[in-house]
Amino acid sequence: MIPLYAWRDNSCDPRVCSVKKLHRFGMVRIYPKIASVPRNTLVLDPTAGQALSPADKISPSITVLDCSWETLNTGIIEGWKRRRALPFLVAANPGHFGRPFMLNSVEAFSAALYIIGEKEQAKTVLSKFNWGLRFLEVNAEPLEEYAGAKDSSEIVKIQSYYL
Repeated sequence: MIPLYAWRDNSCDPRVCSVKKLHRFGMVRIYPKIASVPRNTLVLDPTAGQALSPADKISPSITVLDCSWETLNTGIIEGWKRRRALPFLVAANPGHFGRPFMLNSVEAFSAALYIIGEKEQAKTVLSKFNWGLRFLEVNAEPLEEYAGAKDSSEIVKIQSYYL
């Protein structure tokens, strides 16, 4: 099992926060300060210059930035060595169903786990939500293709077929 971490800025409603729910199940560790997040973790960041790929399996943990991307100051994470963007995927969460690139944190964790070959852990994370496994159904084809890629450049090439 790959450890899952989240930095939360508390901008979302804690009653419907997917990360808070995973935390209650003991599946994710939440850090209230970005400086507390382990520096060797892989940070899922849509502004990163490199796409996540199976080559990132060597990462000791995965961290999501559980916050509003409209207000995030990306300068706080620019110095991190392992920042990766997820490729094209479609949200299945109730708030953004069917919208590309609008994944919530749980979908981001699951997508990253699936792509690096941790498919069972990806399913386990999603299973805590009544809509969760629908994410894997909606994105079955691209996730399988991404999981079969060699590296980031191949991910970008595969992604271009879906854009």
